[in-house]
Amino acid sequence: MDFHLTPEQTAFRDAVRRFAQNELAPDAVARAHDPEYPWDVARRMAAQGLLGITIDAADGGQGGTLMDAVIAIETVAAACPRSADVVQAGNFGAIRVLAEYGTPWQKETYLKRLLSGEGVISVGMSEPEAGSAVTDLRTTATPDGDGFRVNGSKVFTTHAWYADVIVCYVRYGPGVGGIGAVLIDTRDEGVRFGKRTRFMSGEEWAQSYFEDVYVPPERVLLGEGGFRKLISGFNVERIGNTSRSLALGRYAYEEARQWALQRRQFGRLLAEFQGLQWKFADMKIKLDAAQLLLYRAAVNADAGFPSAEETAIAKAYCNQIGFEVANEAMQVLGGMGYSQDALAEYCMRRCRGWMIAGGSIEILKNRIAEAVFERSFSQRPPRSPADS
Repeated sequence: MDFHLTPEQTAFRDAVRRFAQNELAPDAVARAHDPEYPWDVARRMAAQGLLGITIDAADGGQGGTLMDAVIAIETVAAACPRSADVVQAGNFGAIRVLAEYGTPWQKETYLKRLLSGEGVISVGMSEPEAGSAVTDLRTTATPDGDGFRVNGSKVFTTHAWYADVIVCYVRYGPGVGGIGAVLIDTRDEGVRFGKRTRFMSGEEWAQSYFEDVYVPPERVLLGEGGFRKLISGFNVERIGNTSRSLALGRYAYEEARQWALQRRQFGRLLAEFQGLQWKFADMKIKLDAAQLLLYRAAVNADAGFPSAEETAIAKAYCNQIGFEVANEAMQVLGGMGYSQDALAEYCMRRCRGWMIAGGSIEILKNRIAEAVFERSFSQRPPRSPADS
């Protein structure tokens, strides 16, 4: 078993590193505290081939592997943590679902613009009454001629208020089998957004409202029975989430390591105090272990979609470790780490959010337990005889 990158992957990583250090690192702090989407970064990344890394060349992508995309997100984050979000949006989650299941018309209409860095895609999944219990979603798609009328609302939809298009989970009929997805153009009549709300991370979101929105047949992405395909695509989203958690934890670690090698207290470098040496040893062990779990999930991806179990294990661990390491690094940095002039506090805040987004750690542990015992465990209360 070889734990080294291939020569091709090493060359790719080095090229991304040069680009990120030269073009992204100089404005990393300012970019981290700007709530607006970094469109300038998206266009530069498109020119470098960093959007659509895993998408087929025939569809305008690079035809690479999921591991290539993970390498890109890690390498970009090492220079500019905020810019890693652009790699995420251009390679993981909704854009992959569109590329995998979209029709030629859908790809020509939307995917081409997304890969150019001129647009961004959002996923409308969570609802006010359907978060972790996503199959409780109530947004409906009711037949209207050849198309559908969509009514409902979505929350926590990253990018939604400035996205070109939303991959909207809808209910065509009852049960899990009645769930699929449509493409809603954010300019459609009946689409509106609530007030912009800021997360602890600094990111902003707005509740999406769909009021009798007409979706023509050419914008149906997945019909009834499409839920399993949507969740397979969502596992790719989780790999991107996992990669950013680990990368931002490592960024904060490196920031603290450099500080420990130059900051003096009581006449000694911080690195010379055994208490801090043990902190760094613990952080290093956790980061390396987390990276192996992430790489396993990415490398073992079957036909571009990773294993649900391996993804759950990697995300649950990397989410926790990213946050723990960023938090510990901030402690090492002291007052400087608590300041927004450094990025350790930013990394800590972002990593905390990923412990909730994309599948909370608790939900992931449920999935892992199901794999352990080779059976499903319903989280719903038992049905009484009267309900039967």
